[in-house]
Parts: sequence; C-alpha cells; structure tokens
Amino acid sequence: MSKKEKQFRFEKVTIGEMAAEGKCVARVNDKVIFTEFLAPGDVADLRIYKTKKRFAFAKAEHIYEFSSSRTTPVCEHFGTCGGCKWQHITYENQALYKEKQVKDNLERIGKINVEEYLPIVQAKSIYYYRNKLEFSFSDKRWLTNEEIATEDTLNDMNGLGFHVPERFDKVLDIKKCHLQQDPSNAIRLEVRKFAIEHEIPFYNLREHFGILRNLIIRNSSLGELMVILQVREFTNKVESLLEHLRVRFPEITSLQYVVNQKSNDTFHDLDIHLFHGKQYITEQMENLNFRVSPKSFYQTNSIQAYELYKVTRDFAGLTGNENVYDLYTGTGTIANFVAGRAKKVTGIEYVPMAIEDAKINSSINNIFNTSFYAGDVKDILTASFLEKEGAPDVIITDPPRAGMHEHVIQKMLELAPQRIVYVSCNPATQARDLALLNEKYAVKKVRPVDMFPQTHHVENVALLEKIN
Repeated sequence: MSKKEKQFRFEKVTIGEMAAEGKCVARVNDKVIFTEFLAPGDVADLRIYKTKKRFAFAKAEHIYEFSSSRTTPVCEHFGTCGGCKWQHITYENQALYKEKQVKDNLERIGKINVEEYLPIVQAKSIYYYRNKLEFSFSDKRWLTNEEIATEDTLNDMNGLGFHVPERFDKVLDIKKCHLQQDPSNAIRLEVRKFAIEHEIPFYNLREHFGILRNLIIRNSSLGELMVILQVREFTNKVESLLEHLRVRFPEITSLQYVVNQKSNDTFHDLDIHLFHGKQYITEQMENLNFRVSPKSFYQTNSIQAYELYKVTRDFAGLTGNENVYDLYTGTGTIANFVAGRAKKVTGIEYVPMAIEDAKINSSINNIFNTSFYAGDVKDILTASFLEKEGAPDVIITDPPRAGMHEHVIQKMLELAPQRIVYVSCNPATQARDLALLNEKYAVKKVRPVDMFPQTHHVENVALLEKIN
C-alpha cells in the first residue's frame, strides 16, 4: 500500500455513536469521520472519499466486529437504495438513537432546559407502514456491480423505482419494497411489465423525452387505493395501460393520470384526469373521515399519525373553552382532530388548495367550530384578524422541515397564548425556534413519535407554557 493510500484508509476503527442525518461517527487522530451503514460498536476499515479540514466522509471496506445493536436487513436493495438506511439496526436501538437525537438537538443546539422527556412512541409496524410511495421511470437505470458483470444487462435498461442518492438521473429498479402493503409491489411490477411488452418509452431524465414519468400509489386504512400515472403525453398505449390496471386490479378505487411536459415531476399546478373510480380516497381517524385527493398532504404513516395527533391534543390540554390557532394547518387534519375539545379552531396555511381540503374535511365531519385561511402566517396575523377571530389561548404549530420564520415567532411572542404545542419533523430547526421562544416560554415536556422506522427521521412534540 502506498503512502498516499494509507492517508485515506484507516484500519480497525471503532465506531463511536450516531450523528446527524443517521450517519455514524468515529474519531481518528483528532479527526471526525462520518460514515453510513455502520452501527455504534462496529470495528471496521474505513476508506476516506471526501475530506475537509476537521472532518471527513468514509465508506466501510471491511467489518471485523459487529455491534450488538445490529440485525439483518430484510431488503435486497439495502445499501443501494436511498431509503431505509437503518435496516441493519435493531428497532429497539433505532428508538433509543432517535430519543438521543431529540435530546441532543434541544440541549446542544437550542440550549433548552426541558423539564420532562417522555419516552418515544414506538411504531406498531416497522415495515409496510407507508400509505404513499412515489416511483420514477428511467430509460437509463442504475446498475449494481453484479448487473454490470452480466452480459445481457444492456438489453434491459428500463427502471421503475427510486432515485439513488445524489443522482437525479439514475433510478434503481425495485423488485420488492417493504414500505407499503400489497398490492403496491404487484401494481408497480405489472406497470413495468406491460410498458416493456407494449413498447411504451420510459422517460429520459437528462434529455427529457419518453412517455412514462412517474407512478404514485396511495392507500388508506379503509382499504381504498389510489394510483396516479404521470406521463409526458397521453397516447393510445397509455390508455391501454390504464385500462389494463383497472381490470387487473379491481381493488383500485381511484385511477388517475397527469400529463406533464415540464422538466420536473411536480404536478400541483397541473390538471389531474380521472380515468376510473373516485377522485379521492378516504382516511379515517377515530370518528373522523379525511378526504385525500392526489394533491392533498396526509401524513404518510396513518397509524403513527394518529399517535402523533393524540400526543398533540393531550399536550394542548383542551377543556372545551379554548380558542386554538393551528399554524401551518395543511389540510386541517390537526385542526379538525382537536376541534371536538375546543371552543374554536382557526387554521392558517400558505397553500390555498390545502385550505379548500381543510374546509371539506370539516364539512364532511359536521364540524362547525373551525375556520381556515390561506396565506403566509406572518401576514395573516394582523390586528383586524385578531379582532375577528379572537386572541388564541393555545397555538399549535406544525411547520415544514425548515421550521418557522423569525417573524412568525415574533408574532407568537406578541400573541402570548398560555400554551404552545410545537410539532416538528426536524428537531434541529425545532431547537432553534424554541430558543427564540425561550424569553417568554418554558418547555414543560417533549415526546418523540417514530413515524419512519428504518430511517433516522423522527417527529417531536414539545409543550411550551407561558412564564408568569
């Protein structure tokens, strides 16, 4: 081994702990090394592939000792696919690492004093828990090393699956995904088979030609099933494919398609065409029904969404007399879920279409004490708005991963409700925001909820009470 090679290779390194974004961290010669697909306690040879002044990124070349926190991944695509990067870690340890992640973010980033840490709400199902999956087509799929060594690989370069990490133009052809219940896999494989047999061109992600672009499969706890096919143009062959799916899978209750000639796959600004069935599926939570349309947002783990909302409602401490503001309300799931225990709930959301869904969800559930407004939260919370809707006793906020804008936080401090319940999918930005609210509020308790087993992602709910 040359001197240069030794500089970029470390032997028998003991992995120390989990770090940000689910990576493992080790320390060699005062340098921090981040790596994936390892577990704390592993002993491995590491090869550096990217280095900075104080830290580096490495891949494991050989593992000498396996951590006691390890288990055997169930998926044949593990290590190549961009999802489920914690399949090699036992679920009990995943939960512990997520609790630690929340605590580290709040204490190290936010310097927050939390009075009580409640245990994480673990997932009831650690596989087949997603109600929505989105697959991409590509005529230049990603090839594994085994496939490259196979002579007839170039005869079939079409792929339908997930993008490999950091490659927008490469799709890993998925044979079986363990994230969504059947018939998800069967539908995807049948689409691929029919398209190849009938010579329907898969999309070229670099040059933007081809027909088949994207496939979305959504299901609900009521057994309803939505399939959305995104195409560059609607042709007779596309119509034949949709008709084939209708006949082959009678359990599909909503079959729709989108014609998209843009350079990206977003379709919120495009028309959705109904081919068969209803324009929506229905999700149920307690005694409430929620309509989920192709453009609707709904938490992708229905079972754990119920647990998340129960924690949120409990933290809000509602008695029936409170005026509640639900910021970043989306399609009004939280607002409608807590409305039965509040005097009034006002939801605010930036996306007008989501607000229309929120109003429909109130209507179909005969909920009459909600009102919804579309617009930027910081712009809507004016003096005239407060005069109309009344000052909030409780604010529930569930912002996107980036957290809340400083102007929104300042407005919350001005409104000064007795309690704030902050629901977050990113404990790092949540910690930053809690630090800004710290001048008037104490964090009484937090509780993580595991929405995404086999990944490092975690939701966290924090209860803040005004300091008197």
